Amino acid sequence: MQSLSNISYSPLPFTLYNERRRFPSLKSPPGPSTHASSCLLRSTANSSFLPRFDPLRVSSNWKEKMMRKKPRGFGTVCYSMPLTPRSLQWISTVSTAVLMLARGTAIQKSFLVPLFVLQAPLSIISWIKGEYGIWFAFLALLVRLFFYIPGELELPFIALLLVIVAPFQAMNLRGTQAGVILSLVIAGYLAFQHFSRTGSLKNAFDQGSIVATLAIICISIVPCLLLI
Repeated sequence: MQSLSNISYSPLPFTLYNERRRFPSLKSPPGPSTHASSCLLRSTANSSFLPRFDPLRVSSNWKEKMMRKKPRGFGTVCYSMPLTPRSLQWISTVSTAVLMLARGTAIQKSFLVPLFVLQAPLSIISWIKGEYGIWFAFLALLVRLFFYIPGELELPFIALLLVIVAPFQAMNLRGTQAGVILSLVIAGYLAFQHFSRTGSLKNAFDQGSIVATLAIICISIVPCLLLI
């Protein structure tokens, strides 16, 4: 017991001091490396609050900008086609057919038949000279023999027969300058008859004559446009 009591113990502060000297603290003094690592940690922590790079979002934003920069004029565009010779021939043919059936004019309607032959489109001429046209003319002739046909309906029938029996040399005038000039002469003569027999320009545009007047104007303008 005496031997145990004679054992001396070092005080606690000394022991802690020696332990601290033997095992230095893990915390190193602030140096350049420590400062750089702290900055890196701060930047990493702050990077969570920064917007992330999204390629899909960038592509969508780019498309939106391109759509905004696109001019509005590339939307629905209304483009009017110029008048072609074929469309002019159709206008003249329809106007001639209207004049054959119209009653508000005092022109000599027999001149409309050669005008129709000269200005009709090629598709109509081919149909009349084909099998269907010949059968239609044959049936119309049978009806004409046994029944009465009004005068307004006789002119289309005569035009049909004239196209069928016309010689090759006469049909060659279609589409040529001579044929257009001949059509212009016929249309001018019909226009002179119409406006001179109506009495005045005001009477020509009355309710009973306005359809025939517009048709006369159309058949007169079409050859002029074809000559240009």
